[in-house]
Amino acid sequence: MTAHELTKAIVASLDKHKAQDICVLDVSEVTSLADRFIIASGGSTTQVKALIDYVETDLAAQNVHALRTEGYNTALWTLLDLGNVVLHVFLNTSREFYDLERLWQDARVLDTAEFLEGEEQ
Repeated sequence: MTAHELTKAIVASLDKHKAQDICVLDVSEVTSLADRFIIASGGSTTQVKALIDYVETDLAAQNVHALRTEGYNTALWTLLDLGNVVLHVFLNTSREFYDLERLWQDARVLDTAEFLEGEEQ
């Protein structure tokens, strides 16, 4: 699955399951870690875990599985590594503290709406 297709699937799942403040960063020009970072927030640790679970379930239906998951137990900042796309789901307060958008400010911010086109909202 291409980075664009994977991003579209993840953003659709996050949106469908009420993730907050979804942000897509094209980091391909600033790091070799991945092509895209997707950042989203949940209002509680329960919601953070649920969002990760939903994304994993939705991707598994397309035979896509994470290479690794970090931070799931505490759910303050959970990372799902899918190779060319890395999903970060934060508890709201943790997202403010770590401020990945500022840390990766040289990355290009992509319009989330482009990944939701054609999706029921």
